[in-house]
Amino acid sequence: MLEAKNTQRAVVRIGYDGRVHKQFLGPNAQQRFDNECRVLKYLEEKGCSFVPRLLESNPKTLEMVTSNCGARVEHISEGKIKELFAELESFGVRHDDAFLRNITYRSSDGRFCIIDFEFSTILDEISDQKPTDSKGSDQEACRQAMTGELKVTWSAYSHPGNFRNNNEDRFLAVISNHQGVRYLGKVGCATSGDGNMIFAVADGMGGERSGELAGKIAIDELTRMLPKAQSHNDRFLAETYPQILKDLFLSIHKELSRIGLDVHCRNMGSTFTVVWIHGRMAMYAHIGDTRLYRLVRAEGESTYPLKLAQVSEDHTFVGWLRRTGQINERQARFHPRKNVLSRALGAGHQIIEPQIGWFELVAGEKLLLCTDGVIDGLWDHAIRDLLNESQPQDHEKSVAERLVMAAVSESGRDNSTAIIVEAL
Repeated sequence: MLEAKNTQRAVVRIGYDGRVHKQFLGPNAQQRFDNECRVLKYLEEKGCSFVPRLLESNPKTLEMVTSNCGARVEHISEGKIKELFAELESFGVRHDDAFLRNITYRSSDGRFCIIDFEFSTILDEISDQKPTDSKGSDQEACRQAMTGELKVTWSAYSHPGNFRNNNEDRFLAVISNHQGVRYLGKVGCATSGDGNMIFAVADGMGGERSGELAGKIAIDELTRMLPKAQSHNDRFLAETYPQILKDLFLSIHKELSRIGLDVHCRNMGSTFTVVWIHGRMAMYAHIGDTRLYRLVRAEGESTYPLKLAQVSEDHTFVGWLRRTGQINERQARFHPRKNVLSRALGAGHQIIEPQIGWFELVAGEKLLLCTDGVIDGLWDHAIRDLLNESQPQDHEKSVAERLVMAAVSESGRDNSTAIIVEAL
């Protein structure tokens, strides 16, 4: 047999009959083997003709045999790459390593194909998962959390960074009740009994100035759609909030995709993170690499410092590597593909699956919504320490401004935006 690849993760050989023999090695080999077998079987059931067909598999030796999808491709346009992986998503699978190295050309029928599915996701499995957090998403627990009331303070700040003239980040803070929607300032205080409080950050992307427009569209659509849900009673809201948030994200995605057909707005897209506070219940929805953090007290402790926990998942290949324990924060920070998104609104993506969930907001907790410019400048421990400051040196600046400016001074390569919410 001819050896086609030999790395720390796998050995690939081509048999004289043309079949491909792949043995999985290294970290999480069993998990990667199981995932690729499952995905290939799923795609065969769906009738997808431009991926390998699983012929044999041996769980003991972690070896599989597949049909041959031709030779690797050396050059292809970025547009064609996106088109191929979008076509794969139409069969219900998202490839989480969507790059040229996983595209081949099958000369027998002149077809570009996609290979190597160890890092991929069956989208139906995501849809079937019930959104949860550490307290679960039981509807009765939701309703109980909705009946309470909290005093909430917030601060928000955005900066273009040191190397950009424009700011593609956007943030939103509003309160919505039967009287309408009221925009909140960069700093303020309110009670959840006054209405639904909505906080969001968006990081737009695209050519020319379409990134700015993408972020604005996301914020405007949120302001238009979400306040309509305020008329729902608590029982109905507990049952339907996941669909309400998903419909919101789909609406933004459709609008960005529609405008992105214009040659000047091609590849327009946005990441987006939203927190919706109703009573003591904090509902959230997220897509991309903007982030939502919670700062909570450790169990049994009643004093500072608060512990930092990332609620949102980075929808990048590097984010997946870190979530599965294959790399640490330092390795993720310096990974060359850290900013390559696997999910976003618009930007040519075909299937939108936001992360959606809820948790009960407790007095003393803090929330941080931020764009990747903040993460690029500050390590998690630095964010935690700054948000735990009880007597800051520069007390004239808001917490959000101090956080953003600290990130800009450390890096400043990207726009940086943060909203900090504290429950009292």
